[in-house]
Amino acid sequence: MINKKLFITMGLSSLIVFGALASMPPEPEKAKNLKVLPKNLTHDQIETIMRKWTRALGVRCNFCHERGNNAADTKKEKEMAREMFKMTAKINSKYFEGKKDSLGMMSESGIACITCHRGSAHPELKELLSAPQGGPGFGRPGAGGPPPQGGAGTPPPPPTK
Repeated sequence: MINKKLFITMGLSSLIVFGALASMPPEPEKAKNLKVLPKNLTHDQIETIMRKWTRALGVRCNFCHERGNNAADTKKEKEMAREMFKMTAKINSKYFEGKKDSLGMMSESGIACITCHRGSAHPELKELLSAPQGGPGFGRPGAGGPPPQGGAGTPPPPPTK
């Protein structure tokens, strides 16, 4: 009789313990090969960061990642992304407040990938140089930019023969 009660009690206790263990969420998968991002990021946090980067560069995941092996470092674009991340972090900490959010990303001020890339995987210097400088009205007299050729209020130089 005692053995039967002990057996039933042990059996019910085992069911309760196994039921509790089975209902616990699995431990999140640890990210592999993080070299510049914080190591304690969750998979969802890394996905959020990667989505921001792909939008900023106008690319897809396979631009930096080898298909089927995200941890591989076989693409030069992936190493360049790491270097660019370090560069923006250095610029932000030196020239801006450099406040970061819980993901370790810039939160209040500073530059980010989109600052230069603006949806282009390889922003060209000539595009940056040909863009209007100084904002609206730049180059018009009284608009806050430099005066047109010859200076404000002076006639243009005579035509050459």
